[in-house]
Amino acid sequence: MNIADLFKTPDGYLYTNRALLALFIPLLIEYSLEFFVGFADSVMVASLGEAAISGVSLVDFLVQLLIFSFSALATGGAVVAGQYLGDQNIDKARNSATQLVWFSTILSIVLMIAVIFLKPFLIGILFGQIEADVWANADVYLYFMALSIPFLAIYNAGAAIFRTTNNAVTPMNILLVCDILNVAGNAICIYLLGWDVRGVAIPTVIARVLAAVLILHFLSDDNYKLHIKKTLKHKFDFDLLGKVMKVGIPYGIENGLFQLGRVLVLSLVSTFGTMAIAANSVGYAIGIFSVLPGFAINLGLTAVISNCVGANDYEQARYYNKKCLVMVVISHIVINLLIFLVLPIILGIYNLSPQTEAMAAEMVIWHGIFAVIIWPISFTLPATFRGAGDSKSVMYISLAVMFICRIALSYVIADWMGIGVFGTWIAMFIDWYVRAGIYVYRYFSNKWTEYRVI
Repeated sequence: MNIADLFKTPDGYLYTNRALLALFIPLLIEYSLEFFVGFADSVMVASLGEAAISGVSLVDFLVQLLIFSFSALATGGAVVAGQYLGDQNIDKARNSATQLVWFSTILSIVLMIAVIFLKPFLIGILFGQIEADVWANADVYLYFMALSIPFLAIYNAGAAIFRTTNNAVTPMNILLVCDILNVAGNAICIYLLGWDVRGVAIPTVIARVLAAVLILHFLSDDNYKLHIKKTLKHKFDFDLLGKVMKVGIPYGIENGLFQLGRVLVLSLVSTFGTMAIAANSVGYAIGIFSVLPGFAINLGLTAVISNCVGANDYEQARYYNKKCLVMVVISHIVINLLIFLVLPIILGIYNLSPQTEAMAAEMVIWHGIFAVIIWPISFTLPATFRGAGDSKSVMYISLAVMFICRIALSYVIADWMGIGVFGTWIAMFIDWYVRAGIYVYRYFSNKWTEYRVI
């Protein structure tokens, strides 16, 4: 099958080209909004001083772990619901959606209470001996972020359910409204009212509450295909929850340990001096945009594959896997050419020294090249496996390669071989190639087709 044939959807297939774009484009906008809000928040927090930005950035690391965990849980629920949907078992699909929302809500409330009571312990064990003013800011910010945990979990669960039915527009619109209110609230509280870190925290909590309320409103609409039951009485279906956990828990562990791996690599980078730290930070900040379309497409692809596998149609699953791989490559070519064109302007905004700017430019350019050549295979194939229910093997492969290549080789190439900070990037590219090779083997072995959840 040539590339042109991939974009001629066969009759009777589940997703037309228009349907795929209707799923992927809102996801791309949603991801972009998240990065924009994060950037705007960092700018406003920076105006409060170094202690404030240090305290907020430390807590944000913990919050990211929680976000990844609930996103993984939501993915597990969406895969189960999607497979039932593909199997034309609407009642089971709706029950899966209801189970996911209830379980996410109760689990997140328990986690919220635990974080509030264990705040001093968490800050101390995670961040060690930090200055008193940084500790104070982290303590205040963590309290408010803990309050937002249940609402964050509810939104993630609801958004994943909507994507399962090829509706990414509703979550995108909700997030658009809430993000605008979040940024506006931050600006008012910090610049007009003169608040401390609460000026960033409180609007974030309000925005997340609103997002959860809105997503629940649309989820409980009887006209929606996967609507949840309108009742405060709920009986857990532990067999169904077990299926959700089968996908969600391995994905959550994978995400959590991936973040830990990043911290270990950053600890090595910090030994190379201020210029290396600055170049590495800027390189990552810009480089993330070079794979932004891929992240969005992969999230949608998991929902697409779950529907195909639910229908027990692996030919369609393979077809959409190939199509989405091509879409990721094309979108990465376009966005990286744009980044290369405006790179001097972007780097100029950071006001770096010539040497640091050159180091950052080298990182961004090579990252962009490999984002086109190998990233799609390394990260789009596992999205297909998760949609099929093959989540545990992805976790094992991902973690093994990360610790052996990403972390161990970073120390060998960057430190022992004397390459410096760029050696950590070389190790990352090797990581991509190794996992790509393993995933390609697994794809053609067809072992991923043996993990249908329902």
